[in-house]
Amino acid sequence: MRHGMAGRKLNRTSGHRIALLRNLAAALIEHKTIKTTVPKAKELRRFVEKLVTMARTGTLANRRLLISRLGDKPELTQTLIDLAITHFATRPGGYVRIVKAGYRYGDNAPMAIVQFIGFEPVAPSEITLSETAA
Repeated sequence: MRHGMAGRKLNRTSGHRIALLRNLAAALIEHKTIKTTVPKAKELRRFVEKLVTMARTGTLANRRLLISRLGDKPELTQTLIDLAITHFATRPGGYVRIVKAGYRYGDNAPMAIVQFIGFEPVAPSEITLSETAA
């Protein structure tokens, strides 16, 4: 029985799963929007929302915890702290959005777009002529 066993295994060993989540989180922090499979996106959301909550305080202890969770990437940690303080300071939670994006051609895996709230790409119909001329 799986009582009290939270999280998906994603058909990987624990080390591989941790490395996968670190790499996906790093890509999300760097690019603000990524595309991945739906199960990975749902696991990534759990992982990243805890990181953003930690980053909102920005204390030395939380900074060190973020470096240990993201791997030894202090510049990425600083980017996350800046993002959390500027964009999510008053938000009580729900920092990541998952949008379903159809199925992958090769293996028909369900795909999703993962993005931070407030960093949505602008739709082409919303661009005015003055913005395109600049």
